[in-house]
Amino acid sequence: MMLRVLLLGCFFVMVFTKVTVAQTQAADSMPAIPVMRQLFHEQLQKSTTQLNDFKIDGFDTLRQMIYRYQVSIERNEQLNNNDKIKFLRGLNDVLNTFYSDVRYGRIDRRLLPHLLQSNQQATLLEMQQKSILPEIIAAKREVGNILIKSFSFQANEGLVASKEILLLKECDAFPNRTLNILSQHPQVYFADSLIALAALRDPEALYNYAAAPNALGKRIQQHTNPLVATIAGLATSKSGRQYFCFLDDLYKGKTTVQAIDAVIADSVAYYKLMVKTQIDYADRMRLKDTPLVYKTLEHRLRQKAKEVFINEINGLHDADDAVRFKSLQPLTPQELYYLCVLGDEEIYTSSYLGVYKRMFEKLGTTTADSMLMSVRFNHFRKWIRMAAGYNMLDDFLARMEARNAQLLMKAFVNGLDKTDGFEDAVDVADSYASITNTELQQLMLQRVAANLAYATANENTRAKNIYYVLDVLFKSMEPSNNIDVSATLQIPPVFTMPLQRLKNEKGRVVIEQFFYGDKDGFNIFNAFIRNFSSGLWRIQSNEQFVIVSSTSGTPITIVANKPLDETQDLDAKAQAAMHQYLMENNLPPSIVIHRGHSYYLRSTIEQLSATAKLVVLGSCGGYNNLNEVLKITPEAHIIASKQVGTGIINQGMLGVIFETLRQGKDLDWPAMWKDLSRTFSNNEKFDDYVPPHKNLGAIFIMAYQRLLERSE
Repeated sequence: MMLRVLLLGCFFVMVFTKVTVAQTQAADSMPAIPVMRQLFHEQLQKSTTQLNDFKIDGFDTLRQMIYRYQVSIERNEQLNNNDKIKFLRGLNDVLNTFYSDVRYGRIDRRLLPHLLQSNQQATLLEMQQKSILPEIIAAKREVGNILIKSFSFQANEGLVASKEILLLKECDAFPNRTLNILSQHPQVYFADSLIALAALRDPEALYNYAAAPNALGKRIQQHTNPLVATIAGLATSKSGRQYFCFLDDLYKGKTTVQAIDAVIADSVAYYKLMVKTQIDYADRMRLKDTPLVYKTLEHRLRQKAKEVFINEINGLHDADDAVRFKSLQPLTPQELYYLCVLGDEEIYTSSYLGVYKRMFEKLGTTTADSMLMSVRFNHFRKWIRMAAGYNMLDDFLARMEARNAQLLMKAFVNGLDKTDGFEDAVDVADSYASITNTELQQLMLQRVAANLAYATANENTRAKNIYYVLDVLFKSMEPSNNIDVSATLQIPPVFTMPLQRLKNEKGRVVIEQFFYGDKDGFNIFNAFIRNFSSGLWRIQSNEQFVIVSSTSGTPITIVANKPLDETQDLDAKAQAAMHQYLMENNLPPSIVIHRGHSYYLRSTIEQLSATAKLVVLGSCGGYNNLNEVLKITPEAHIIASKQVGTGIINQGMLGVIFETLRQGKDLDWPAMWKDLSRTFSNNEKFDDYVPPHKNLGAIFIMAYQRLLERSE
């Protein structure tokens, strides 16, 4: 490349000066520069010098190339003063724009030789009064964008066409920006072609632009492409969003707007149609045929499941089951299945168990694996994870032949690298922690080991990373394996929480507790206060929250809002006041505790501090919100309940944690859990509590992210 640049530089001087070979050897010397052009040469010298900041290979050669350009301009007798100023000023523009673009990451510094070469070629074309378009077409997009801003070419006959070509290159390099670019330049000659491509690539975005009352919207509406016309028709209709999730079927003639109209006013019938379409789409995707807007359909289906059914059965949690689940009567087992897998973030434990029961009542003698086949195994890993999390996996697997149960669990563990993200792998990790069936555990261990060996042999890095972490985690669950998870996976300790990690810079442990103002909240709060009646603790109180402080041992501050009337939103205001107090007094919490039902948990998570090192989700359903917590505080230890958390267990467990810290000891989870198991040996609900060292989903996320960071 450098040789090509040097040769071109020599050729450039020859063309410009039209001198003999002998004269060319003297052409490197700068002639006397008139006063009116000296400033432009000084500016070029500064612009050239600053480029050395980037430590570009062969920079001295490139500096000489720039200098020869200046010499050739000054020696070219065919150029008048204005022309010479134009080209000198233009080169200065090129160098300054390049400098700025490198600094802001818009161009690679290694493209400087290409830029100088293209600038020389474009200069030749400009001198010959020809269009610079051929050079812009040949140049890289980033280089072309710099050239069209140069003062040298602002009057060139090919400038407008060059800008259009660069817009086309921009659309090709960044397809997701295509419609935004076209909205600013709707009259470009290639607009119709790119609109048709956008219809296939991102119909959702095209829908939004098609409805706009501007030039691009009009162009989309007048487009003759059948798919574009279908999208434009929906975008300009009154209820287009209701139909849009069925775009693929509408476009291919499998359904009509009239057929959708027949059910659109009936929420149950509309939900049923979406489930039917979702199953059809899942079947097609299984065959590598991806439908248009399939994600939009799933989003709409999730939205309807929540609005029409889940919110109602959650809201009636205190009602009789006959009343609570009445709205589910018209639904088929498949439609109930989608309530669970698409409503996993909202559904309460008791709601899930009620839906599960009714699904199998409706299935009758149909086996569980037949039900999964009927939904084409869509989201089956999420279904298994939820069944394991709610202690229903053994029941589910018992509803099919043992051989099929084995095949299902093998499929559950296999192919985790073939999906986007690592949600499926987290589902597998979470499930293993919940499984007590030793045969099932052994099967999963064997499949993880087999997949790890296969990935290693085939140098599949992603699969190897996923199965390596799972292999370590699963084996660590057996104490006799003596696996140090922290050391092996290079993550913070998971079996212990060092007291030092929980202390702030002043050596104090700060704990934030969220209470809620329902009838249970008052009782739980009063029990909490009674635990600090000894002289080891001091309680301060105001209208909205209490502050509990240790009087000896480790300095500990526990701030808890009062469970004021939820119907007037007073509990939320008390929580806000508590949080404000912590901020104003520079007391970021290292422990955050949720004290309330699962339907309040989202509110706690939304207020969760990123400084939390230990998070206690003492409510039913808390275990299934691990991912939400870890998005905020990726290395937190989490204690959660898979099902119904109880006030007695929560209070006893927290009392042990507080006292252990006050005595200046680290939190040793295995030892503590062993003691708590004895304390609550007669309370079967304790088995549903998951300590940090058994939160395999949370540990997987932490370990996998660390592994990716180390490999970058």
